[in-house]
Amino acid sequence: MTDGDESRMPESESGEGPILRADPAPDGKRPARPRGGGRSPTNSRRHQARELAIQVLYEVDVTEHSAAEVLARARSQHAPHEETFAYLTRLVRGIQVDGTRIDALIGAAAPQFPVAQLPAVDRNVLRVAIQELVNHPDVPPKAAINEAVDLAKRYGGDNSGRFVNGVLGTVLERVTSERRREAPSSPTTDA
Repeated sequence: MTDGDESRMPESESGEGPILRADPAPDGKRPARPRGGGRSPTNSRRHQARELAIQVLYEVDVTEHSAAEVLARARSQHAPHEETFAYLTRLVRGIQVDGTRIDALIGAAAPQFPVAQLPAVDRNVLRVAIQELVNHPDVPPKAAINEAVDLAKRYGGDNSGRFVNGVLGTVLERVTSERRREAPSSPTTDA
């Protein structure tokens, strides 16, 4: 868990609410962002959607703006590819629908840190990743966790990456265990 990540959230230029930005490098320049980074177009679009989802959810979390309003503004300001915006919307809407279950999974994985008291960045990075782990079987769990850890390191505090990794590891074990219990057992055949 981290403290003080809210101080790292500047207001958008339009004054519409907070936006996420990575801390500048020690030389004062913005950190280099890998171009393409070997990602397929689909993975690159999902990466952008996850990053925008963190921003949208952060703003919804710390202001009284509606998700629809923030999504519309994200679409006009960032002009994401249609697939990116569709995945962004799927993530945000899914979190709105399953928020109680997602927050319960966070609470069970980190009972010493009440969800409402987690830094907003960490809380929303976890929500996005858990939404993918639980409701997006097309996303490999390792990809969801690695992306979440990277986003937590980029936008959160000094210990955010480790905290997010630990919580998501615990959540993945629990979700995997639940799926095994719910899966119909395969019939055995006697030869």
